[in-house]
Amino acid sequence: MEGTSSPELAATAAVFANEARASMLLLLLDGRAWTLTELSRAADIARSSASEHADKLLDAGLVEEVRQGRHRYLRLAGARAADLVEALAAFSGRVRPATPSLDAQHRDRAIKEARTCYRHLAGTLGVALADGMRATGYIESDFSLTPAGRTWVASFGIELPTHPRRALTRPCLDWTERREHLAGLAADMLLATFTENAWIERVPSNPRAVRLTAAGREGLADLLPGAPVRR
Repeated sequence: MEGTSSPELAATAAVFANEARASMLLLLLDGRAWTLTELSRAADIARSSASEHADKLLDAGLVEEVRQGRHRYLRLAGARAADLVEALAAFSGRVRPATPSLDAQHRDRAIKEARTCYRHLAGTLGVALADGMRATGYIESDFSLTPAGRTWVASFGIELPTHPRRALTRPCLDWTERREHLAGLAADMLLATFTENAWIERVPSNPRAVRLTAAGREGLADLLPGAPVRR
């Protein structure tokens, strides 16, 4: 059919058809840059294999490379790449391969409860935040920011651009909750501010997982009346 690009689609799909590369992409969803050594450990493969997989991800335009000294870092190539990985994860219905390991089950539960989806908040906590913002009139049903929502965002010292290059707010299907959490530039800025204020902190033993602190629970009490504080 004229105008289609089936070879390109097949080539891109083939990049995802490898468990090691899929594991690397899922790790990169936290929005940070990772060394090949870190990625190889996460994917449980040799560093040389991680390097080969990294080259394929680079060729596909899914990641970008940052070199600093002797170190080679990889990070997702932007929000579009992150959206694609997240959408495929949501469609697959799996967080990670099933395993009887108790430690793996704990890690999976932490990721489901709260995690970063590229640069915004996801998981049960992310969906609850979106629900709370809708209930308080900060976002509309289509996830657009209301005047009250803009005032609330500004109360954190966040200055939203007048002419943003991408959407301030938009829905993003959560791969574990099967419901939308809040994405977009404003969501990114909120997560960064929550982290700076020590309302959200990373889980040291789980790269993508985050948790709501006691200060965060208090600060977001109006939006998250039933949210637990994981210690």
